[in-house]
Amino acid sequence: MSNITNAQNPFYGQYHTPHGTVPFDRIETEHYEPAILEGIKLQNAEIEAIIQNPEKADFSNTIEAFEESGELLDKVVAVFGNMLSAETNDDLQELAQKIMPLLSEHSNNITLNEKLFARVKEVYNQKETLQLTQEQKQLLENAYNSFVRHGANLEGEAREEYRRLTNELSKLTLTFSENNLKETNAYQMLLTKKESLAGLPEIIIEAAAETAKSEEKEGWAFTLHAPSYVPFMTYSDNRDLRQKLYMAYNTKCTHDNEFNNIDIVKNIANTRMKIAQLLGYKDYAEYTLKKRMAENSESVYKLLNQLLEAYAPTAQQEYKEIQELAREEQGDDFVVMPWDWRYSNKLKDKKFNINEEMLRPYFELEQVKKGVFGLAEKLYGITFRKNTEIPVYHKEVEAFEVFDKDGKFLAVLYTDFHPRLGKRAGAWMTSYKDQWIDKKTGENSRPHVSVVMNFTKPTENKPALLTFNEVETFLHEFGHSLHGMFANSTYRSLSGTNVYWDFVELPSQIMENFAIEKDFLNTFARHYQTGEVLPDELIKRLVDASNFNIAYACLRQLSFGLLDMAWYTRNTPFEGDVKAYEQEAWKDAQILPVVPEACMSTQFSHIFAGGYAAGYYSYKWAEVLDADAFSLFKQKGIFNQEVADSFRNNILSKGGTEHPMVLYKRFRGQEPSIDALLIRNGIKK
Repeated sequence: MSNITNAQNPFYGQYHTPHGTVPFDRIETEHYEPAILEGIKLQNAEIEAIIQNPEKADFSNTIEAFEESGELLDKVVAVFGNMLSAETNDDLQELAQKIMPLLSEHSNNITLNEKLFARVKEVYNQKETLQLTQEQKQLLENAYNSFVRHGANLEGEAREEYRRLTNELSKLTLTFSENNLKETNAYQMLLTKKESLAGLPEIIIEAAAETAKSEEKEGWAFTLHAPSYVPFMTYSDNRDLRQKLYMAYNTKCTHDNEFNNIDIVKNIANTRMKIAQLLGYKDYAEYTLKKRMAENSESVYKLLNQLLEAYAPTAQQEYKEIQELAREEQGDDFVVMPWDWRYSNKLKDKKFNINEEMLRPYFELEQVKKGVFGLAEKLYGITFRKNTEIPVYHKEVEAFEVFDKDGKFLAVLYTDFHPRLGKRAGAWMTSYKDQWIDKKTGENSRPHVSVVMNFTKPTENKPALLTFNEVETFLHEFGHSLHGMFANSTYRSLSGTNVYWDFVELPSQIMENFAIEKDFLNTFARHYQTGEVLPDELIKRLVDASNFNIAYACLRQLSFGLLDMAWYTRNTPFEGDVKAYEQEAWKDAQILPVVPEACMSTQFSHIFAGGYAAGYYSYKWAEVLDADAFSLFKQKGIFNQEVADSFRNNILSKGGTEHPMVLYKRFRGQEPSIDALLIRNGIKK
């Protein structure tokens, strides 16, 4: 352990930065471990004080005192965890292998502390007679359930087994993530012949040349990062190279090397099953869904099967049309494989005369930022001001102060847009500091949130020009950030995105609806060279094409949901063939021919290393909600102040203070049905 003094460690004491933001410019890898150990020590002392309190257990001296414990630890772990995803390196990963089991053990020491649980239970048993607000009732309910769901009622050997399994799980999920990142970074397809680039847009060729040049190589380097992989698969004329890149991507972590995740997948699924059964549930899905809007596996399968039935005939028809186009070009015996999905883009081009590259010049990142921030300004009256005094963790990251419509400080927002070797794939919103109200001073302590993405980078000759899909992703993650920024709860564990997992995607997915709205596009979509506004004709084509292959896209999401449920509704240990199990699990939702070597599970971070285990269905669940909710905006006007205020006040600012369906009905006036989604997607008239 390092000999850093308290004075030298930036995590100790208050941060002397604008709005008390994280002093990234002062944090070194060696600061994490001592601060985490100190944080554990302090929280242990705080918990000991709760237990030793001679007064009778009540809401204030037990539930609120527990809620307020662990401030230093939370502060350090927020930064450490986020850096492991957004800006990691070998030293951090090595440290994580040491730290994660310690954190797991600390968490177990709290929830398995019999004296602490006895006090929590004592308060819980009086809940009917206590004069509590709705938020206090929710905090009490959550605290009690969290103890029970983390083994507090276990005894003797079962307790020790729970400790062992949860520690094991924390190591497994960390290794799964690291392997996935390392395998992604390790692969590169270097092309040295100009003819190999046929079909690729100039911007993609430029980016590939810069990637090669940055590593002192001749030619064009293509990687498994989305801004390189997706356009290559979409536009390349060379079928062999498309197949090569597809196989590299879709066999990640299955190879005979140190990054293989096959056994880790089995171990994670089996460990979660054992934990659930130890706690008295038949499987992990039953354990998880107890605290979800869906409530049980039957409801999840009901939704997945309803959508499967509604969309499958259209998806089959979509594939048939693509197959016909491919055969016109390639001959009657040509079979469209997953690496031939470019023909779907050709068909889109033929039907609607539109593709991603036509739109890209109108989506220059700086303009898109103005558009997305401007949308929040129009809907909610908030404003964004870049502040270069706020420290950031990488030179590409920007920090913004966000102000409410009355001019009061609302939040800090960090944006991080482009892929790097130290950043995992995908896009996400996260938090460095949640919102809460300080009991002593009454101050509303505002949140610091971040959106992290992997968008097309600028090149020597061009600024960062986004695809339409990247614009949608930006809107999605920005929706999560609004959920964080508008948080207005008394307690941090109930604020912002701390809601049921199948509700958390509503604020993000509703924002995607704006992407094809002309009145929104007209606020920012300008050609980066000429300044010309995105022409009405292109917008019309974009809207007309918005449901192109919608059923195939739906079945793809359903296949991931079915795979997730197959892993987590198991009640016996899995010892079989991971690839064969996967193919069987999602076969009803597969449209394209099966590629036996491909494997999703070994790289499916959402369900094996993220929070989506037995929860991937949430995207479709929330899509039903967002279609239903946005239909109100469509009805009253997409910038309607009254609807926006209601959405902010009833959903975005409420966090997890009430049951999501209560909040939703307060906003919408009714429960959602799948009709709005079917109508939006053109499946139902």
